[in-house]
Amino acid sequence: MKNVALQEKVNNFMAGLIARNPNEPEFHQAAREVIESIMPYIDENPIYQDEKILERITEPERIVIFRVPWIDDKGNIQVNRGYRIEMNSAIGPYKGGLRFHPTVNLSILKFLAFEQVFKNSLTSLPMGGGKGGSDFDPKGKSDKEVMRFCQSFMTELYRHIGPDTDVPAGDIGVGGREIGYLFGQYKRIVNEFTGVLTGKGLKWGGSLIRPEATGYGNVYFAQEMLKTRGESFKDKIVAVSGSGNVAQYTVEKVNELGGKVVTLSDSDGFIYDPKGIDNEKLKFVMWLKNEKRGRIKEYAEKYGCDYFPAERPWGIKCDIALPSATQNEINGEEARTLVRNGCFCVSEGANMPSTPEAVDVFLNAKILYGPGKAANAGGVATSGLEMSQNSLRLSWTREEVDQRLHQIMINIHETCRKYGTKEDGFINYVDGANIGGFVKVADAMIAQGVV
Repeated sequence: MKNVALQEKVNNFMAGLIARNPNEPEFHQAAREVIESIMPYIDENPIYQDEKILERITEPERIVIFRVPWIDDKGNIQVNRGYRIEMNSAIGPYKGGLRFHPTVNLSILKFLAFEQVFKNSLTSLPMGGGKGGSDFDPKGKSDKEVMRFCQSFMTELYRHIGPDTDVPAGDIGVGGREIGYLFGQYKRIVNEFTGVLTGKGLKWGGSLIRPEATGYGNVYFAQEMLKTRGESFKDKIVAVSGSGNVAQYTVEKVNELGGKVVTLSDSDGFIYDPKGIDNEKLKFVMWLKNEKRGRIKEYAEKYGCDYFPAERPWGIKCDIALPSATQNEINGEEARTLVRNGCFCVSEGANMPSTPEAVDVFLNAKILYGPGKAANAGGVATSGLEMSQNSLRLSWTREEVDQRLHQIMINIHETCRKYGTKEDGFINYVDGANIGGFVKVADAMIAQGVV
């Protein structure tokens, strides 16, 4: 009976949220997933209901939408739309990436900003949650075009951000090149060299391990999950999706721990290399994707392995799956295939890569399932460490940053275990991450009054 009453509370709350935020399916999906996890906890702790924390935490503190005009190489004027969602600053300045991709819209950015609040809370660093970006597509654009776009974007964004207000970073479509152009324009306008962006170059305020952080962190988190069942990466077959920054460093760390990665993908299809993507082959992938900006198909041509156009790698037999591409890349059917093929651990390098149906499949099968807000928090954790180094005017060594990152991922796993362990001993990492992240932010909001 209690479950029925709780489900009714969830449904009533979601009906209100959807009415207030129509046509935002990604945001609805992210909100429902969190609220279903935390509703039993809220039911047992009525102060959160009295203080209307759910209503407040799902409403962004501020949304900035602006026009971004720029001139292409042919001298034509182009117009894109820029966004910054400042979701929650209860535990620190807004913190979260900028995404440049044609699919970017308000719903996707609100989902990412909402997730970011809980993810940042889990790191235990003082960071609120935000997200931003534009529907601009850097693919196929010259460096000069990207620079002109970034300068125009920052000419509006600069007035909303600052090292103690809102600290953006990179995300899909925003790498070192874009962060450089954005930072240069901010510095020019404000005339200050500050830690206003993270993901900066090493020579101008960046942190060691930042490029590696999301991939490394996800593998560290998966390693902690595996330990709970007396397992490790050694000699395991691993399927990885994506071939960008997160996927590349995921492969590097899995190789270091003795696993064998057999897949990588991009938006055109995936490669299957049963011999394993060793460090030599990984160097080629890094050159192909980071410098040539080519397609993963070229890997198959070079190394003579199978390439599957317009498909995703989840039909390949593996022990461990590390989705590192984009949201909703594993559907229910693919999740069933993974479980059927003997996959016993899924840890998310991307944000919300599993559909709600896929998550249900993993939880019902009682495999190890690490949701993105916990498993891929290494990226933002190291951004937080970059902010610390900027404030202190210091640079830590590679080993020091890696050590701190590893410890943060161990702590996040411990938080998930504390809040997610069920009566039968099964650890529901979804509940653990959502409740663990929620409690810290909610308590801070209550302490700061109705603001």
